[in-house]
Amino acid sequence: MSLDIFLALLAFAFVSSITPGPNNIMLLSSGVNFGFRRTLPHMLGIGAGFVVLLLAVGFGLGTLLSAFPQLHLVLKVAGGAYLLYLAWRIAMARSMSAKDGSVARPMTFLEASAFQWVNPKAWVMAVTAMAIYTSPEAPFLTVILVAVAFGAVNLPSVSVWAAFGTALRGFLSDPERLKWFNIAMGLLLVASLWPMLR
Repeated sequence: MSLDIFLALLAFAFVSSITPGPNNIMLLSSGVNFGFRRTLPHMLGIGAGFVVLLLAVGFGLGTLLSAFPQLHLVLKVAGGAYLLYLAWRIAMARSMSAKDGSVARPMTFLEASAFQWVNPKAWVMAVTAMAIYTSPEAPFLTVILVAVAFGAVNLPSVSVWAAFGTALRGFLSDPERLKWFNIAMGLLLVASLWPMLR
């Protein structure tokens, strides 16, 4: 892979990682409700889970999904159902758990990692990156380089969303504002299903 192609890959990884999608909407909400430090395992889980998904797609899972479209449909339905569940949980949150000691908690590292496997945007990103930036002349090396590129830019990109949510904590400490913010985040998460349904 030439330097100019690798730089284009880094740009693609950055843009696709920092733009709105299920992960970033949930990180914004988690930053507001739990703060940056408690959201860190969620951020790290996104990065790790997505790199594993990329490697799986690059080393053959994408071909398997093309051969068995029913499996792809199952993943879409499971992902959509789980996103609706998460949207409901976010929309119904009514207090910042860091203040009231409630049972609400941020997503764990493992939950965030596993979520990448049912996240529609993650699948689109992984399949697109592997289709565009891997080379049949050096398949192993180019798959690894794609994973490295996303691994390098993912955490800084998603951290912006959690940090922005954390910055809003003071403004949203009012219960009424927080309620409407969480409802809006739940609705945005549902809206993120639209690309998958088209």
